[in-house]
Amino acid sequence: MSRIETIGEHTLYLGDCREILPTLGKVDAVVTDPPYGINIAANPVRQKHEKQTWDATTPPKDVFDVLRAASLWQIIWGGNYFELPPAQGFFVWDKGQPENFSLSMCEQAWTNIKTPAKLFRRHVVSFDKDHPTQKPVELMLWCLKYLPPDVATVCDPYAGSGTTGVAAVQLGKRFIGIEREPKYFDIACRRIEAAHKEPRLFGHVQGKPKPVNLF
Repeated sequence: MSRIETIGEHTLYLGDCREILPTLGKVDAVVTDPPYGINIAANPVRQKHEKQTWDATTPPKDVFDVLRAASLWQIIWGGNYFELPPAQGFFVWDKGQPENFSLSMCEQAWTNIKTPAKLFRRHVVSFDKDHPTQKPVELMLWCLKYLPPDVATVCDPYAGSGTTGVAAVQLGKRFIGIEREPKYFDIACRRIEAAHKEPRLFGHVQGKPKPVNLF
Protein backbone atom coordinates (compact mmCIF):
# COMPACT_ATOMS: atom_id res chain seq x y z
CA MET A 1 0.00 0.00 0.00
CA SER A 2 1.62 3.26 -1.08
CA ARG A 3 -1.06 5.90 -0.58
CA ILE A 4 -4.30 6.66 1.29
CA GLU A 5 -6.58 9.61 0.58
CA THR A 6 -9.34 10.67 2.98
CA ILE A 7 -12.16 12.86 1.65
CA GLY A 8 -14.67 13.64 4.37
CA GLU A 9 -15.86 10.22 5.60
CA HIS A 10 -14.68 8.50 2.41
CA THR A 11 -11.35 6.68 2.05
CA LEU A 12 -9.45 5.67 -1.09
CA TYR A 13 -6.48 3.29 -1.12
CA LEU A 14 -3.86 2.97 -3.85
CA GLY A 15 -2.87 -0.69 -3.86
CA ASP A 16 -3.95 -4.32 -4.32
CA CYS A 17 -7.38 -5.15 -2.92
CA ARG A 18 -6.24 -8.63 -1.83
CA GLU A 19 -3.78 -7.01 0.55
CA ILE A 20 -5.97 -4.10 1.69
CA LEU A 21 -9.43 -5.66 2.11
CA PRO A 22 -8.46 -8.03 4.96
CA THR A 23 -7.18 -5.04 6.96
CA LEU A 24 -10.48 -3.14 6.79
CA GLY A 25 -12.74 -5.45 8.76
CA LYS A 26 -16.27 -6.28 7.62
CA VAL A 27 -17.94 -3.70 5.37
CA ASP A 28 -21.66 -3.52 4.61
CA ALA A 29 -21.45 -4.07 0.86
CA VAL A 30 -18.96 -4.66 -1.93
CA VAL A 31 -20.13 -3.24 -5.26
CA THR A 32 -17.52 -3.60 -7.98
CA ASP A 33 -16.71 -4.08 -11.65
CA PRO A 34 -13.54 -6.20 -11.88
CA PRO A 35 -11.76 -6.85 -15.20
CA TYR A 36 -13.50 -9.64 -17.08
CA GLY A 37 -10.51 -10.96 -19.04
CA ILE A 38 -11.95 -9.89 -22.41
CA ASN A 39 -9.17 -7.42 -23.32
CA ILE A 40 -11.67 -4.65 -24.01
CA ALA A 41 -8.98 -1.95 -24.02
CA ALA A 42 -7.57 -3.48 -27.22
CA ASN A 43 -10.92 -3.36 -29.05
CA PRO A 44 -10.81 -0.98 -32.08
CA VAL A 45 -13.76 0.95 -30.64
CA ARG A 46 -11.60 1.79 -27.62
CA GLN A 47 -8.56 3.04 -29.52
CA LYS A 48 -8.94 6.57 -28.13
CA HIS A 49 -7.87 5.03 -24.81
CA GLU A 50 -4.36 3.79 -24.34
CA LYS A 51 -3.91 0.08 -25.00
CA GLN A 52 -3.34 -1.85 -21.82
CA THR A 53 -3.16 -5.46 -20.75
CA TRP A 54 -4.73 -5.01 -17.31
CA ASP A 55 -8.03 -6.43 -18.52
CA ALA A 56 -6.57 -9.32 -20.53
CA THR A 57 -6.81 -11.71 -17.58
CA THR A 58 -9.40 -12.23 -14.89
CA PRO A 59 -8.67 -11.69 -11.19
CA PRO A 60 -7.33 -14.72 -9.30
CA LYS A 61 -10.13 -17.05 -8.16
CA ASP A 62 -9.29 -16.49 -4.53
CA VAL A 63 -10.08 -12.79 -4.79
CA PHE A 64 -13.81 -13.54 -4.83
CA ASP A 65 -13.47 -15.45 -1.58
CA VAL A 66 -11.84 -12.30 -0.19
CA LEU A 67 -14.65 -10.08 -1.50
CA ARG A 68 -17.36 -12.28 -0.03
CA ALA A 69 -15.56 -12.63 3.30
CA ALA A 70 -15.10 -8.86 3.53
CA SER A 71 -18.77 -7.89 3.14
CA LEU A 72 -22.33 -8.84 3.99
CA TRP A 73 -23.66 -8.03 0.52
CA GLN A 74 -22.04 -8.16 -2.91
CA ILE A 75 -22.89 -6.86 -6.38
CA ILE A 76 -20.24 -7.94 -8.91
CA TRP A 77 -20.55 -6.71 -12.49
CA GLY A 78 -19.38 -9.27 -15.00
CA GLY A 79 -20.26 -11.99 -12.50
CA ASN A 80 -21.28 -14.24 -15.39
CA TYR A 81 -17.56 -14.55 -16.27
CA PHE A 82 -16.55 -15.84 -12.85
CA GLU A 83 -17.04 -18.96 -10.74
CA LEU A 84 -19.53 -17.66 -8.20
CA PRO A 85 -22.34 -19.46 -6.33
CA PRO A 86 -25.81 -19.68 -7.90
CA ALA A 87 -27.80 -16.48 -7.48
CA GLN A 88 -31.54 -15.89 -7.22
CA GLY A 89 -31.36 -12.89 -9.51
CA PHE A 90 -28.93 -10.96 -11.69
CA PHE A 91 -28.87 -7.25 -12.45
CA VAL A 92 -28.84 -6.58 -16.20
CA TRP A 93 -27.92 -3.38 -18.01
CA ASP A 94 -29.67 -3.25 -21.39
CA LYS A 95 -27.49 -0.92 -23.48
CA GLY A 96 -30.15 -0.53 -26.15
CA GLN A 97 -27.75 -1.47 -28.95
CA PRO A 98 -28.88 -3.07 -32.24
CA GLU A 99 -28.40 -6.81 -32.72
CA ASN A 100 -25.53 -6.29 -35.18
CA PHE A 101 -23.63 -4.19 -32.63
CA SER A 102 -20.05 -5.48 -32.37
CA LEU A 103 -19.84 -5.22 -28.58
CA SER A 104 -22.06 -6.65 -25.85
CA MET A 105 -25.71 -5.54 -25.99
CA CYS A 106 -26.02 -5.90 -22.23
CA GLU A 107 -23.95 -6.48 -19.10
CA GLN A 108 -24.79 -8.57 -16.03
CA ALA A 109 -24.05 -8.28 -12.34
CA TRP A 110 -24.06 -11.21 -9.91
CA THR A 111 -25.49 -10.45 -6.47
CA ASN A 112 -26.20 -12.33 -3.26
CA ILE A 113 -29.19 -10.05 -2.63
CA LYS A 114 -32.29 -12.22 -2.68
CA THR A 115 -34.29 -10.51 -5.38
CA PRO A 116 -35.79 -11.38 -8.75
CA ALA A 117 -33.68 -10.38 -11.75
CA LYS A 118 -33.66 -6.63 -12.39
CA LEU A 119 -33.28 -4.77 -15.69
CA PHE A 120 -31.92 -1.25 -16.15
CA ARG A 121 -33.74 0.02 -19.21
CA ARG A 122 -32.44 3.54 -19.42
CA HIS A 123 -30.02 3.66 -22.36
CA VAL A 124 -27.11 5.88 -21.38
CA VAL A 125 -25.61 6.03 -24.85
CA SER A 126 -22.95 8.71 -24.49
CA PHE A 127 -21.08 10.07 -21.49
CA ASP A 128 -17.57 11.30 -20.80
CA LYS A 129 -15.23 8.46 -19.84
CA ASP A 130 -11.99 8.55 -17.87
CA HIS A 131 -11.61 4.75 -17.96
CA PRO A 132 -12.06 2.28 -20.85
CA THR A 133 -14.77 0.26 -19.05
CA GLN A 134 -16.34 3.08 -17.04
CA LYS A 135 -20.06 2.71 -16.32
CA PRO A 136 -22.54 5.61 -16.13
CA VAL A 137 -23.31 7.06 -12.71
CA GLU A 138 -27.04 6.57 -13.41
CA LEU A 139 -26.49 2.81 -13.66
CA MET A 140 -24.65 2.64 -10.36
CA LEU A 141 -27.30 4.76 -8.61
CA TRP A 142 -29.92 2.30 -9.84
CA CYS A 143 -27.79 -0.63 -8.74
CA LEU A 144 -27.13 0.70 -5.24
CA LYS A 145 -30.81 1.35 -4.52
CA TYR A 146 -31.37 -2.43 -4.27
CA LEU A 147 -28.98 -2.79 -1.34
CA PRO A 148 -30.68 -3.34 2.03
CA PRO A 149 -31.72 -0.01 3.58
CA ASP A 150 -29.31 -0.33 6.52
CA VAL A 151 -26.23 -0.44 4.26
CA ALA A 152 -24.21 2.64 5.20
CA THR A 153 -20.78 1.73 3.76
CA VAL A 154 -20.06 0.68 0.18
CA CYS A 155 -16.65 -0.64 -0.87
CA ASP A 156 -15.35 -0.96 -4.44
CA PRO A 157 -12.10 -2.99 -4.52
CA TYR A 158 -11.68 -2.31 -8.27
CA ALA A 159 -12.57 1.37 -8.08
CA GLY A 160 -11.22 2.43 -11.48
CA SER A 161 -12.21 6.05 -12.04
CA GLY A 162 -14.54 6.04 -9.02
CA THR A 163 -18.04 5.80 -10.51
CA THR A 164 -19.37 3.51 -7.76
CA GLY A 165 -17.99 5.96 -5.24
CA VAL A 166 -19.67 8.95 -6.89
CA ALA A 167 -23.03 7.14 -6.74
CA ALA A 168 -22.47 6.09 -3.12
CA VAL A 169 -21.56 9.63 -2.08
CA GLN A 170 -24.62 11.06 -3.85
CA LEU A 171 -26.80 8.62 -1.89
CA GLY A 172 -25.25 9.66 1.41
CA LYS A 173 -23.30 6.45 1.95
CA ARG A 174 -19.72 6.15 3.15
CA PHE A 175 -17.37 4.95 0.40
CA ILE A 176 -14.17 2.92 0.52
CA GLY A 177 -12.34 2.56 -2.80
CA ILE A 178 -9.27 0.54 -3.74
CA GLU A 179 -7.44 1.00 -7.05
CA ARG A 180 -3.96 -0.18 -8.02
CA GLU A 181 -3.39 2.02 -11.10
CA PRO A 182 -2.11 5.48 -9.98
CA LYS A 183 -3.65 7.27 -12.98
CA TYR A 184 -7.17 6.03 -12.24
CA PHE A 185 -6.68 6.38 -8.49
CA ASP A 186 -6.00 10.11 -8.99
CA ILE A 187 -9.08 10.46 -11.20
CA ALA A 188 -11.22 8.64 -8.64
CA CYS A 189 -9.99 10.93 -5.87
CA ARG A 190 -10.91 14.02 -7.89
CA ARG A 191 -14.36 12.68 -8.74
CA ILE A 192 -15.12 11.62 -5.15
CA GLU A 193 -13.98 15.01 -3.88
CA ALA A 194 -16.24 16.78 -6.39
CA ALA A 195 -19.20 14.55 -5.45
CA HIS A 196 -18.52 15.15 -1.76
CA LYS A 197 -18.87 18.91 -2.30
CA GLU A 198 -22.18 18.60 -4.16
CA PRO A 199 -25.60 18.37 -2.45
CA ARG A 200 -26.59 14.75 -1.82
CA LEU A 201 -29.64 13.10 -3.30
CA PHE A 202 -30.42 12.02 0.27
CA GLY A 203 -28.98 12.92 3.63
CA HIS A 204 -26.71 10.55 5.55
CA VAL A 205 -28.29 7.12 5.58
CA GLN A 206 -30.80 6.86 8.41
CA GLY A 207 -33.25 4.03 7.87
CA LYS A 208 -34.74 3.29 4.47
CA PRO A 209 -33.98 5.82 1.68
CA LYS A 210 -36.58 6.78 -0.85
CA PRO A 211 -36.24 4.95 -4.18
CA VAL A 212 -34.31 6.59 -7.00
CA ASN A 213 -36.54 6.97 -10.07
CA LEU A 214 -34.24 6.31 -13.01
CA PHE A 215 -36.69 4.76 -15.45
